[in-house]
Amino acid sequence: MNQTTKKILITLKEYVIISLGLALYCFSWTSFLIPKGIVGGAIPGLATFVNYATGGLIPVSVTYLSVNVILIILGFLILGRGFGFKTIYCILLNSVLLQVLPDLIPWVSTIEEPFLNGLLGGFIGAIGIVMIFNQGGSTGGTDIIALILSKYREISPGRVYLFCDLVIVGSVLLLPGKTLSDVVYGYMQVIAFSQGVDLLLTGSKQSVQVMIFSQKYNEIADSLINQLKRGVTAFEGIGWYTKEAHQVLVVIARKHQLNEINKIVKNHDRSAFMSVTSTMSVYGRGFDELKGPEKIEWKRKQKQLQGQEKSSQS
Repeated sequence: MNQTTKKILITLKEYVIISLGLALYCFSWTSFLIPKGIVGGAIPGLATFVNYATGGLIPVSVTYLSVNVILIILGFLILGRGFGFKTIYCILLNSVLLQVLPDLIPWVSTIEEPFLNGLLGGFIGAIGIVMIFNQGGSTGGTDIIALILSKYREISPGRVYLFCDLVIVGSVLLLPGKTLSDVVYGYMQVIAFSQGVDLLLTGSKQSVQVMIFSQKYNEIADSLINQLKRGVTAFEGIGWYTKEAHQVLVVIARKHQLNEINKIVKNHDRSAFMSVTSTMSVYGRGFDELKGPEKIEWKRKQKQLQGQEKSSQS
């Protein structure tokens, strides 16, 4: 299989997964939220608010399209053309699915409680969005805002969704005829959606710090480095009961690697003592990349140097 064919198959796989994610996302709206009268967040919610606020003067479609066009342009400039094309595909397919999915899948949630429909709709939508996110796609709107911010700042996409949607759904109270119940049900969808995105998107990146107390620290440290491919730091400690000096091993690893660490330690010393602590963020080789204005400025300087080198060569 040549590189061109392989690239085509990878691209095809990405768009198939994106399409399935969009179908799941739209299903959450057409089967759990819209039929139950639950107003969620995101750009459709903002467009609906503008429509109500102007007495129908500005249609929902106009606001939705206008906001997404602006965000798509930003996506092209900041995230690259590949991102922009996938976003356009997602927006178009999303519009089509919202129109035809109720006819293709006429099933509507039989749960009468709006509270539960909001939770289920929000979490199912989160699963679809994470499928899209993992393939570099976006349904537009707050998705683009989340991806832009997460590129330059260590902020979870779920938090961006939560902040934007809390403002949008809360604005419903400013409209006549809307009650606090409408806002609460909308918030249930928003919270379930944002927490679901964080859980599914960043759950595999959670890290732990493990401290290992054992007389066989040499064997354990070597096995951790060779088998787990993680760095190990040894500190000198004193057991106050025995007054004996020994080495304490410290390992920082992904949460899903914890079981493998346990096996390695038990294989060498079943009487070893271990302490496991969850960590908020870990930056450095093998973990997350530190993002911020300095990184952006560094990239700009690199581009300037490359431009100067090309000019001197020509």
